[in-house]
Amino acid sequence: MEFALVAPLFLMLLLGMAEMSRALDVSTNLSGAIREGGRLASMNNTDKIPAGSTVSQKTISDIKNMLTAVGIDGQNVTVTIVHADGPNAGQPFDFSDPNNKLKHFRIDASVPYNDVSVFPLNFMDGKVLRNAIVFRLGQSEIIQ
Repeated sequence: MEFALVAPLFLMLLLGMAEMSRALDVSTNLSGAIREGGRLASMNNTDKIPAGSTVSQKTISDIKNMLTAVGIDGQNVTVTIVHADGPNAGQPFDFSDPNNKLKHFRIDASVPYNDVSVFPLNFMDGKVLRNAIVFRLGQSEIIQ
């Protein structure tokens, strides 16, 4: 009788902890990919950009590829790069504009939790995991 009362509560608690652990794992991976993408974007890497592509496009592609490498489908991730402050806050950030040197930019990444959940019961159905980091365009050079 006691087991019948306690088992559902214990099971719900256990599954909830596992579900939140997955959400934390995905959030940590989003943060790491954004951090690396932003670090690379803020460097002077124009010689590493494929022809016909922009720094923003390459950064978004790099972030999605990093997430795919850790088991999150990059195609389901939405990545935006915008001005973080000033009169252009929220507008797309142009890395090639010399007026943007030393300006802050924000990289946002979001993914619907249903796309990353590993459990058949979606306790967090309809939720979106988001992460954002602000960087300064410094254009430091890589010396090899």
